[in-house]
Amino acid sequence: MNNLLLRTLPLLMLAISVCTAPASATEPDSRPNIMVFLVDDMGVMDTSVPFLTDADGGPKRYPLNDYYRTPGMERLAAQGIRFNQFYAMSVCSPTRVSIMTGQNAARHHVTNWINPDQNNRGPLGPEEWNWQGLSPTDVTLPGLLAEAGYRTIHVGKGHFGNRQSPGADPANLGFTDNIGGASFGAPGSYYAEENFGWGTKREGHAVPHLQKYHGSDTFLTEALTIEAKARVSEAVTKQQPFYLYFAHYAVHAPFQSDPRFADHYADSGRSKPAQAFATLIEGMDKSLNDMLDHLQELGIADNTLVFFLGDNGSDAPLGHQHEVACAAPLRGKKGAHYEGGMRVPFIAAWAERNDKATAQQQVRIPAGRIHPQVAAVYDLFPTILDITSVNAPESHPVDGSSMRKMLAGQEDKSREQRFLMNYPHAPHRSDYFTVYRNGDWKVIYHYHPSEGSENSRYQLYNLASDPFESSNLAEQEPRVLHEMMQGLIASMESHGGQYPLNEQGGMSTPPVLP
Repeated sequence: MNNLLLRTLPLLMLAISVCTAPASATEPDSRPNIMVFLVDDMGVMDTSVPFLTDADGGPKRYPLNDYYRTPGMERLAAQGIRFNQFYAMSVCSPTRVSIMTGQNAARHHVTNWINPDQNNRGPLGPEEWNWQGLSPTDVTLPGLLAEAGYRTIHVGKGHFGNRQSPGADPANLGFTDNIGGASFGAPGSYYAEENFGWGTKREGHAVPHLQKYHGSDTFLTEALTIEAKARVSEAVTKQQPFYLYFAHYAVHAPFQSDPRFADHYADSGRSKPAQAFATLIEGMDKSLNDMLDHLQELGIADNTLVFFLGDNGSDAPLGHQHEVACAAPLRGKKGAHYEGGMRVPFIAAWAERNDKATAQQQVRIPAGRIHPQVAAVYDLFPTILDITSVNAPESHPVDGSSMRKMLAGQEDKSREQRFLMNYPHAPHRSDYFTVYRNGDWKVIYHYHPSEGSENSRYQLYNLASDPFESSNLAEQEPRVLHEMMQGLIASMESHGGQYPLNEQGGMSTPPVLP
């Protein structure tokens, strides 16, 4: 008996060890996958999905919703929740760094788009603004997720740092994969026939890592989609949870028509650039639809949470930057201090609804809902960390807060309905300004106003009664203006915000109370 026991003991121990091994050793990782689907220069009205609402909070369509074709967005919105007051910074790099860090641009100091080759602070911009961008030592969302075991995939536009900065390569910022990401924001070309810019006069903006498509008829949006699908498939094969940051170059200029959709807009009566912009929107939307189909084919759609958003207001080639035009009925466009310059589409949904899925029981997202509370791009960082049970170091300041309750369609009374947007630079569509929203009120402060214009120092709007910013109440509401400016100054100080220099290029010029 003793000899038999000695011979069988190793087998018994092996059986016990197998039975008691952690699930991760024998089962695929069941943590939710995340896809952030970021569209360049897409405003809240560049879609067939209505984000604006009527007096009862229901969706309200406007003419632009009938011009654009975005069935993929319609699909995603129908199975999830969309926000009608979601904010981004008014230009691209500040938003992208905010998503990566959870910080307002006033804090991380990437307050302008990053010119890859020369410091574009502007004549009176702050000398110490963060032109370098992100660095490998910075705390980033993909870096934290990678440490927690996620495969972190970057596909598309980076624009996190200038050309000489390590942050020009997303692989230095926590991503395990980088396809297409570099220091610049606009692609050299959308056409593979032009090698996406390689060998042309725009080679400084040529999209990397896509040589296999050169000389073909594959549009850039499609090439990036093929690459994103391949990387997701690899992660699934290896049973890795993934974070896919899919940042399209579309719909940024140059407005090159996507031939797959050109016929849809040929008789629209709009200009050729406006038609090309619409084809870029529809191509981006096909990419979204293709990704949703691919997730279903892989059998992981009900465990993949999708966040769809734009990085700043619309840049559609329609009308003047301060008019009601490209974001109609909203006023303004990309770079402007009006709502059309910083209000963007935001949709959150599981790639496929399945109430029995474990992940969806933890984060229940209602179907077809519109949420009215204010949120912003820096809220993605804490939201995704919350959902994936990953913590940021306490030493890293985070300005955003988790949207988990709002994703469930509930009012989050703990959230302040505030938004700060600082742009201490020029030249752009709006120069040297700070925007501060608190509840229904919004104030715009111009550091170097143009005499005799509406922008002469202060602009004050009540977005509840005047959502399209048609009546400047700065003179009619002096008490409100004073309180709002106090809030703006306090918010700038708490974030360590930077101010433009004075007109002599000397000391900075903090805001002045009315």
